[in-house]
Amino acid sequence: MSELNKIALNIISNGKGILAADESTGTMTKRLEAVNVKSNEENRLNFRKTLFTSESMKKCIGGVILYDETIKQTYENKTIPELINESGALPGIKVDTGAKSLAGSPDEKITEGLDGLRERLKKYYKLGARFTKWRGVYTISDKFPSKLSVHSNAHALGRYAALVQECEMVPIVEPEVLMEGKHSAKVCYEKTSEVIKKCFEELILNKVDLTGVILKPNMILDGINSKNKVNSEQIAELTLKCLKESVPQEVPGIAFLSGGQSEIEATENLNLINKTNSSKFIMTYSYGRALQQGALKHWSKDIKDSSGTQKVFNNRANLCSLAAQGKWSRDLEI
Repeated sequence: MSELNKIALNIISNGKGILAADESTGTMTKRLEAVNVKSNEENRLNFRKTLFTSESMKKCIGGVILYDETIKQTYENKTIPELINESGALPGIKVDTGAKSLAGSPDEKITEGLDGLRERLKKYYKLGARFTKWRGVYTISDKFPSKLSVHSNAHALGRYAALVQECEMVPIVEPEVLMEGKHSAKVCYEKTSEVIKKCFEELILNKVDLTGVILKPNMILDGINSKNKVNSEQIAELTLKCLKESVPQEVPGIAFLSGGQSEIEATENLNLINKTNSSKFIMTYSYGRALQQGALKHWSKDIKDSSGTQKVFNNRANLCSLAAQGKWSRDLEI
């Protein structure tokens, strides 16, 4: 086992998943304002450290993706990475600089941030990060995703992953095919397969060690505005089929994004995927809202009620961990 493979397995093994707490300041501001909490550095840290010091961090969370602001913060004379390490989880960091309009196809996005990345990675490593994340986004319509979008984002993900491994960290590769649209699950399956295959072509071209990579894909879902909705069993079947056909066997695991699903939907779908998973891939979660939303709503009523907020978070993290082992059931939902 390579060191990168060991890090990857530490993050996603034994029912553990990833807490995606890497919302940009702008995104976090929208989420806090939506629950009538002022977005300032103190409140953003307050909410996040409440999650990072929860009991479920020890048995349910293998890694936490941080934002640039958070990885540099301290709490009670400890850095946030030190706080996360104490729970047995590993700190990670979002390193892209956001999705911008794609030249040549301005209705699509290209993720930027390769300029200066090597130097930023060295700084993040010194701050305690041991894995990273880069997100490419793709839309589905009659015209999209275009070949230009598929190729450009895959190329960026390949270069990013190579630079991350050069700095002895594990890259999370996140090609997200968005739920926005009226497309069917069948179309989502076709486009997601195309996107993932192209990503691994570029990873291989860039000599990335696939045993030290975590894939963070979307599940195969209908578009939000689709008239015909598939059920959870079909979501699991199509998602597994897509990944078995598109992901090289060397990859140790897959940590799904929740991508617009509710907390219960994301948990139920992950559970069904694991109940029918006959592949060698570990299938777990890398959830943001689907892990945090209930806790955020509770916290917003009294931002000093850390224990109550942690209770809500612990419950959801435990349910996600059960789903990552195929042991969740709906009657466990309160």
